[in-house]
Amino acid sequence: MTDTPAAVDDDVRRRGLAKMSEVYGWEFQDGPGEHFAVTADHLFADIWSREALSLRDRRLLLLGALTAQGLFDVAEIQIGAALGNEELDETQLREIALFLCHYVGWPAGTKLDSVVGSVLAQRRKAAGKDAR
Repeated sequence: MTDTPAAVDDDVRRRGLAKMSEVYGWEFQDGPGEHFAVTADHLFADIWSREALSLRDRRLLLLGALTAQGLFDVAEIQIGAALGNEELDETQLREIALFLCHYVGWPAGTKLDSVVGSVLAQRRKAAGKDAR
């Protein structure tokens, strides 16, 4: 039996949704529209699934790119996912922010450090710990 185009498309979508869930740490369901389709089928099923870089490697690159572009709302999501997946810890995230100050500018690196602090405080509060 050979795969039909629909079966191939279903497999790609399944792989994409599984990779999205792995990357972000929560269950992704299929979504509507072409934008979601390209995100799941290409970005996650193909690009995030390539073997040459680990998820952690990709996350580091993405944090640098987001910081350089000033996209701190998206960086916040990535920081939370990195902590949740245990790819990066607080010390490493703070070091990333300091390192990026020297390459993307002090204000951007400082803002990233602030976002790291906010995410850590939210996680501590959610865990019932003092947010100091």
